[in-house]
Amino acid sequence: MWESKNIETNAIHGGKQSQGEHGPLSTPIYQTSTFVFDDVQQGADRFAGEAGGHIYSRLGNPTVEELENRMAILEGTEAAAAFGSGMGAVSAAIFALLKSGDHLVTSHRLYGCTYALFNHQLPALGIEVSFVDLADPQAVREAIKPNTKVIYGETPINPCMTVMDLDALAGIARERGIVTVIDNTFMSPILQRPAEHGIDLVLHSATKYLNGHGDVVAGILCGPAELIDQIKMTTRKDMGAVMSPHDAWLVIRGLKTLHLRMQRHGENGQVVAEYLEKHPAVEKVYYPGLPDHPGYKLLGKQMSGAGGVMAFELKQGFEQAVAFINGLQMCKRAVSLGDAETLIQHPASMTHSTYEPEELAAAGISRTLIRLAVGLENAEDIVADLEQALAGIG
Repeated sequence: MWESKNIETNAIHGGKQSQGEHGPLSTPIYQTSTFVFDDVQQGADRFAGEAGGHIYSRLGNPTVEELENRMAILEGTEAAAAFGSGMGAVSAAIFALLKSGDHLVTSHRLYGCTYALFNHQLPALGIEVSFVDLADPQAVREAIKPNTKVIYGETPINPCMTVMDLDALAGIARERGIVTVIDNTFMSPILQRPAEHGIDLVLHSATKYLNGHGDVVAGILCGPAELIDQIKMTTRKDMGAVMSPHDAWLVIRGLKTLHLRMQRHGENGQVVAEYLEKHPAVEKVYYPGLPDHPGYKLLGKQMSGAGGVMAFELKQGFEQAVAFINGLQMCKRAVSLGDAETLIQHPASMTHSTYEPEELAAAGISRTLIRLAVGLENAEDIVADLEQALAGIG
């Protein structure tokens, strides 16, 4: 397979398989559940792993494999595995790496469903979990126990945009033989490649920037070939969280414009963050592209841009935050991010509603916190919509 030194080119051409005698430019959708064997021996050899070829689309599909190959190239890893959702990828990775009696160190701030999995499901299975500030290397060191097997985090963290130093985190884990898993959804491989900083497994909700059009639910896991193969043939196969060929095709399509979209998301994000920072009704803006954000120092070192997601708090109370969100006209009230449309949501009552009130407080997620995923519209129109909604709350 052909590969370039430039990520923009690889997003279009990387991992492309031979298209056979018909030569289609667009990747074919192998919309089939099963594959035909020439004879019984060929089927037996494929099941035994002694011959190449496909068996059943839950185990592997040519369209899905092309996406996996391309994502491995983009993230700079040996291999990748595609899943039916981002949470499918999270679950498959965690259950492949942990068993009863093991210990997980993770962030006290996480996407709500990831937090629910770690806080409710894992302890019920005898897996111990410690929630700490992963941006604080000392807190990570103090949380590690003899039975710690995995460190899991997001950077930037959903929804408060805290940025952790991946080199520091990977160094701590490597000293102790601990596997690191990082959710790179908010950055995409265009702006950040955790494997280059020593992270073992890189995870994406492909629903977001990778697809970019709001019409797919999907997940991706990138990492060493041996570990990815283990996950494919155990937890992905047995739990069944596989990606469909059509969804893989849609993500492949999205990747072709990923570098252009990330540039526009970032440009718009910077404009909007600077506008909000200066607005008298806004108490605080959380965006790594602002100089007063702690993650700003990692721009150029770990991240090549700040992306298009931010959070902010209003000076007034919960009722005014709700009135502001409801007063928007162009920006859409919806969870998710990475779409062409600007999306806005209220984490405490939506994506992070799995947290108890005291857990929200510990994670710094206030009732007035708002998450904004800036889209691809003209930045002037996004600002104008925010302006009229802010004016409406007095």
